[in-house]
Amino acid sequence: MAKTTLTISSKNYSSWSLRGWLLAKFSGLEFEEVVTAPDDASARAEILLLSSSILVPCLRHEGATIWDTLAIAEYLNEVMPDAGLLPADRIQRAHCRSICGEIHSGFTTLRASLPVNLKGHFPGFKIWSRAQADIDRVSTIWRECLAESGGPFLFGERTMADAMYAPVVTRFMTYDVKLEPRLAAYASTIMAMPEMQQWIEAAKAEPADIEELEVEY
Repeated sequence: MAKTTLTISSKNYSSWSLRGWLLAKFSGLEFEEVVTAPDDASARAEILLLSSSILVPCLRHEGATIWDTLAIAEYLNEVMPDAGLLPADRIQRAHCRSICGEIHSGFTTLRASLPVNLKGHFPGFKIWSRAQADIDRVSTIWRECLAESGGPFLFGERTMADAMYAPVVTRFMTYDVKLEPRLAAYASTIMAMPEMQQWIEAAKAEPADIEELEVEY
């Protein structure tokens, strides 16, 4: 049987790679990483938001090839049903899918103006008003979920939603976005996960930088 692989790009810059990797880790599926070179054209297009067709991350498992992050999440929920990637309650599952779809397809200003950069830290970073609107919407999503679930994760227990919003947490840390205490506690919970710590350690060890994403203010 062919081995299970997950193709990813830069751990320092790629939000989509982080999502796919966390989803696979949360599911408990054993896999091997395949890392594209930093100078790979498709990887750079994905990281720099220049590609309309994102082919990273890509999960290959038992004959299936899945390259869309939401599709990876749903596939892993099917093959690893006991992992709890979706809430047990029908209404909460619908809510979880909705907020995952929202972060998957929206928040374009937030993505463009606050790119993922785990090695960077920019205290006092000036945030555009349109990006602030995206930040406010994310805050509302988190606030509503945590009020309903009681935390510590968006739906109480860890789900695919926490993997999908984890790169946003890193953006808020990188660009010194101020959060109210409950949301800051959620962000700290995400950053403290062993999987996140493993990813961040590897990101900081990456030798290559992408100059277009080295923000100065």
